[in-house]
Amino acid sequence: MNILDRYIVARILALTALVMAVIIALAVMFTFIAEQGDTGTGHYGSLDAFWFSLLSVPQQAWELLPIGALIGSMLGLGSLASGSELTVARTAGVSVRRLALSVFIAGVLLIGVELLLGELLAPPLQQVARQQKAFERFSDASFGGGSAWVRDGNQILDVEHSQDGETHGGMLIFELSADHHLLAVGRAARALAGTAHHWVLRGYAESRFANGQVLASSQGVRTLDSNVSGQFLHLAMSEPGELASGALWSLIGYYQANSLDPKPYLFAFWSRIARTCAIAFAVLLAIPFVLGPMRSSGTGARLLAGLLLGLGFFFLQRFIETGTIVFGLNPVLLAWLPTSVLIVVTMGLLARVR
Repeated sequence: MNILDRYIVARILALTALVMAVIIALAVMFTFIAEQGDTGTGHYGSLDAFWFSLLSVPQQAWELLPIGALIGSMLGLGSLASGSELTVARTAGVSVRRLALSVFIAGVLLIGVELLLGELLAPPLQQVARQQKAFERFSDASFGGGSAWVRDGNQILDVEHSQDGETHGGMLIFELSADHHLLAVGRAARALAGTAHHWVLRGYAESRFANGQVLASSQGVRTLDSNVSGQFLHLAMSEPGELASGALWSLIGYYQANSLDPKPYLFAFWSRIARTCAIAFAVLLAIPFVLGPMRSSGTGARLLAGLLLGLGFFFLQRFIETGTIVFGLNPVLLAWLPTSVLIVVTMGLLARVR
């Protein structure tokens, strides 16, 4: 990078950091206010709600960084335009394409921040936040907030409350034949996730269907061989939007291998990739506005324009997410739709800048 690149990148990153600080402060405040409805249940108090809000910051920052990048780039480039620095650079022979390259470098650096947040920081901290909230509100709460239905070959498992990630409150086992007829139903009062995909089931009782009869038996303790591990259930009980890409890819492979519907996880996986790529084009979108209709506009006008565009992108993403899950639409296509619209609009407006 030359001096101009470093100057533009530094200005965009500085303004984006300032914008994100304001957005995150507001997000923490709104989250804390929303949590007040749960305070007073069990041992969950205002201090716990505040701690939950702080642990949710990386997840919120990951979701809102495209908006912050767009507003920050509009403010950063706008300040350069207001100070006639962009005019001097253009007069010195810097083309729009060369200016776009400098801005794109800032976008790539912000993509790195997005990956750090979304893949390393947000998923574990968000899960810790939910776990601690559940444990404070209910002494017997599960790690994921409920039970999980999973299929493992010819077995269907309903695994209930997990208190520490390994010890579960109970398990229902439905054993099917090769032609999908029910062979047996088993119930364990407590299930312990062992090593090498073995489960130790305590208080186990079983009803087996054969020759028009129901044969009931009680084994007390049973060892169950299953490809479903405790770690997998940990992921299956989490919200798809709060999982890292690697965990989502593992769940997609599992669901497809067992002929289950992976749409929520497919959408979440490709949406993460599309949302990350959108940052580079969000910062580029500032160029046609700053060099075009908002060349002489003030900071307030640029802030309002960036906020409206960013919120439009955010709400479109959420609207499509709901439609994909409810109506069973193509998850990959719709996950890329908001980013594709952003790319087309950005490149179209850039081509018209002179």
